[in-house]
Formats: sequence, structure tokens, C-alpha cells
Amino acid sequence: MKAALDFKSLPKDYTDLLKMHMLRPLHDKVAYDNALEVLDAMAGHKLNGEQEDYFEALSSLVEVYERQHVPEPKVNGLDLLRHLIEANDLTAADLSRILGRDRSLGVRILNGERQLTVEHIKKLAERFAVPAQLFIS
Repeated sequence: MKAALDFKSLPKDYTDLLKMHMLRPLHDKVAYDNALEVLDAMAGHKLNGEQEDYFEALSSLVEVYERQHVPEPKVNGLDLLRHLIEANDLTAADLSRILGRDRSLGVRILNGERQLTVEHIKKLAERFAVPAQLFIS
């Protein structure tokens, strides 16, 4: 198994980055995985201007490949809501407060005992800054 790329070992200038990993359209999973490995090594680090340009160009190639070859995951509204509640360190009681209803509403919704209404969806979309359509299963 080969070692993952390390940011410290990556070239600092555009030409050397191209020598390490040529920017070309991605035609298969191997090329896609290799591009992701480079992006993962660069992500989250302070990049110089040439590294930023390279990162942006490679990201664009990955986006094109993903649009053509990687299906969007199907997530239902309740799973999304559960994820958002967890990711934001909220509780079922917090959900009830967001929706402006009795304390048990959040628990019932998260347990699948109660469906989201149009009013709930509007409030959730605004609170979490996501499109309302995501909550519609």
C-alpha cells in the first residue's frame, strides 16, 4: 500500500505541481482517485498563489468527473434533519424551540412519528441555511 501524499512534500510552484500530477480531464476512477489524493493533501493548508491556482484547476476537473460519473446520494428529509441536529450539537428540545411548538414535537419528528409540515420546512431551511427542497423526501 502506497503512503498518502503529505502537504510538506508537495511542490510549491505550478510547474513542479504539474510534473507531479498533470492536469488533464479525468476519464476513469483511477485518475479520479489520484486527483482526490492530491486535493486531500492540499486541503486545509495555507497555499501560495501558484498552489491555489493548481488546486482550483484540479478541483474543477474533479467536479466535472463527479457530475458525469458519481451519482448524488439520495438522502431523505428526516435523515438530513437528524444530521443537521447532530452536526449543530442540538437536541430534540432545541428542534421543538426552532419550530416554535410543544417540547415533544422535536422528539416525535426525529423518531419518525410526526411528519414535517410546510411551516416546519420553511423554518428549518431558514435556520440551517439550506434549500427547503432538501427536507422533502
